[in-house]
Amino acid sequence: METPYSTPQTYIDDFNPMDYLQTYFSPGQGVAVGEWTDFVLQNLHEIFTSGRVKGDTLIDFGAGPTIYHLLSACEVFNNIITSDFLEQNRREVQKWLRKDLDAFDWTPIVKYVCELENNSDNWQEKEAKLRRKVTKVLQCDALKKNPYDPEVMPEADCLLSCLCLEGPCKDPEAFCNTLKSFYDLLKPGGHLIILSVLNGTFYFVGQKKFSCLSLTREDLERAFKKAGFEIEELKVVPRNDKSRMDITDYDSLYCVHARKPLNL
Repeated sequence: METPYSTPQTYIDDFNPMDYLQTYFSPGQGVAVGEWTDFVLQNLHEIFTSGRVKGDTLIDFGAGPTIYHLLSACEVFNNIITSDFLEQNRREVQKWLRKDLDAFDWTPIVKYVCELENNSDNWQEKEAKLRRKVTKVLQCDALKKNPYDPEVMPEADCLLSCLCLEGPCKDPEAFCNTLKSFYDLLKPGGHLIILSVLNGTFYFVGQKKFSCLSLTREDLERAFKKAGFEIEELKVVPRNDKSRMDITDYDSLYCVHARKPLNL
């Protein structure tokens, strides 16, 4: 049976960030720990150590209550603006930034990224660097033409979004419209990096079921091109771990690295 579309109000009322973190990122048992986190962290490590993607400002769109996807970015950007639609998610991010005692512990993932960087002894310095580089935690809305209205945003060198747009976007047209709003947030030549899943229809957060926009690789390619981006690289890999299909039913993982054309 098709999962009904989860409205923004459904998220405001029912999305519990600690349930999300426990369901997907708790060490040893989270659904996302392993296949998903390895895919994301390795791809972002490769992108941000390549020397091709760097600059002053990175916008992180739809972070949820998480920071793991920013651990490589903090090495090449001075100003990281993270954001999410939900106040409860932004509170969780702020807890980690302040080092609150009840903040979620990202230490195992921080150590993993440091190992990728051959810097495994300095994981605490990595955490301190990311805390310094995150300068704002803003509200964003993927369904608005200006997702940060009324905030005046700097033109970014890079926009990163991880496991976000399949939630708020009801159909491929809404997905494309959000990409068009990202286009306006980037400098000419700026980079857009999106990592998420394909062909999923739902995901659970604790006992709450949320809808997921089911996209194919062809949908992605059409949407990015229609929004005006040039795709630098599109990676799609099948989901190998099918043990938790009752929690979320996507069948593939993807990473898109695209650019806003330099000569406009």
